[in-house]
Amino acid sequence: MTTYNGSMGQNNIRRLAYFITPHGYGHAARAAAVMNAIGELLPEVWFEVFTRVPTWFFNMSFPTRFRYHELLTDIGLVQTTSMKVNLPETIRQLDAMLPFRPGLVEDLARQVNELGCEMVICDIAPLGIAVAKKAGIPSVLIENFTWDWIYEGYLEQEPRFTPSIDYLREVFASADHHIRTEPACSYSTPADLLTGVVSRKPRTPAALTREKLGVGLHDPLVMVTMGGILTQYPFLDRLRQVKDARFLIPGGSDRYEQRGSLVLIPHHSEIYHPDMVEASNAVIGKLGYSTLAEAYTAGLPYVFIPRADFRESPPLGHFARDTMDAVELSEERFFQGEWIDLLPDLLARPRQKPGGPNGADQIAEYLFTRVSNGVSPV
Repeated sequence: MTTYNGSMGQNNIRRLAYFITPHGYGHAARAAAVMNAIGELLPEVWFEVFTRVPTWFFNMSFPTRFRYHELLTDIGLVQTTSMKVNLPETIRQLDAMLPFRPGLVEDLARQVNELGCEMVICDIAPLGIAVAKKAGIPSVLIENFTWDWIYEGYLEQEPRFTPSIDYLREVFASADHHIRTEPACSYSTPADLLTGVVSRKPRTPAALTREKLGVGLHDPLVMVTMGGILTQYPFLDRLRQVKDARFLIPGGSDRYEQRGSLVLIPHHSEIYHPDMVEASNAVIGKLGYSTLAEAYTAGLPYVFIPRADFRESPPLGHFARDTMDAVELSEERFFQGEWIDLLPDLLARPRQKPGGPNGADQIAEYLFTRVSNGVSPV
């Protein structure tokens, strides 16, 4: 499926392909932040987006100047819940996809060439690197981890990951440009650029967002999120009884609802997620890149729930504790609602907005010098 967003009537358009892993929404959020930042520097840019992340996500995050191509670009990890992975099914799907079929790579290379793309940017979708090499155009890898590094953490449980690790390590190493974003999981391989945290930026004043949500300007507002995966929360009845705070729960319902202190909205909401974070006073949820990045950018207290069997969690957790006003909470304690007792202290804490640059702007500046003047990155 291919869909358009924006006008392609200009003759001086600079076209870039973007291959994005469909593993959750965090990588897509990072890609959208980078695309927005590039667009600010290069108004004539047009993106050809290849992924299975739903098109509505990009319509909300990057509303113009892209065309969406539905494509399985990556396997990542098969998840059964927001916190659990299915390793045997992950291996089965990897074995079906890797090594990449030459015919698939050739067809996609022909497509990006016919579209006039000057380079391929990949947010850990290795297929894009292989396609760029076949197409004879530069590839750019943007990552805070690569899949070979993630799969290494499961080798003791599943030695069957070995062929995928070996193959993917070679593909990732072949990228022409390697950009690593903080919080990075590993520094063992060289990178051409190390950036700050990459986050989508809010677009709406907090007062207007609160008005849309039906939340008072001065009401303490706590966002509870487990990322883009539907989750059942056993503590909702208890939260409804809280009188001195409101609770914003993306994905808590398939429509907008208010139930006592609860504000439940669908994942596919008309309200931009970074605006909701900016309008909140604290974030409680799964430890994932985009949730951490948006809480970090907003300077909010962050109660995070690490995934015990995911190798990314310890580095993200260290970053949160070292640079944010963050508290770690186990999955069991989270679902039991024990964090509710932390609310008075949590909501008394001030914002601590970071002073450094947004990594999206650093990436855009790096690529701008290579695209705007028609200079090849390699």
